[in-house]
Amino acid sequence: MLMPKKVKHRKIHRGGKLKGVATKGTQINFGSYGLKALNGGLISARQIEAARRAMTRYIQRGGKIWIRIFPDKPMTKKGDETPMGKGKGTVDHYVAKIKSGKIMFEMDGVERDVAKRAMELASYKLSVKTKFVEKNK
Repeated sequence: MLMPKKVKHRKIHRGGKLKGVATKGTQINFGSYGLKALNGGLISARQIEAARRAMTRYIQRGGKIWIRIFPDKPMTKKGDETPMGKGKGTVDHYVAKIKSGKIMFEMDGVERDVAKRAMELASYKLSVKTKFVEKNK
């Protein structure tokens, strides 16, 4: 599963609502097809891995897949039935912050309909609304 090798700060603030649109990572750079986020949100490392597996299995390792997002934000969780106080919980998992317009996955080396179906299967695993996009030729 994806996670940083080391982090500057072990625990960070959660932050507020993800507003605005992405300015970087909005164009398809590597492949011919992409999966674009239509709204912002947090995507966990488990969701990214599940989406990658769904795509890889559908294209039967025929094409190439690029993952354009990385979960670098630690999310903490306190144990069940723990009383209030005693500080912040331990790091439970990592998430990637996604703004609308961000290209999350790219694919090349397969036909359009195969890529579209593979991206559709991947989008079921993610917690944001997505759209299949093609590279402008």
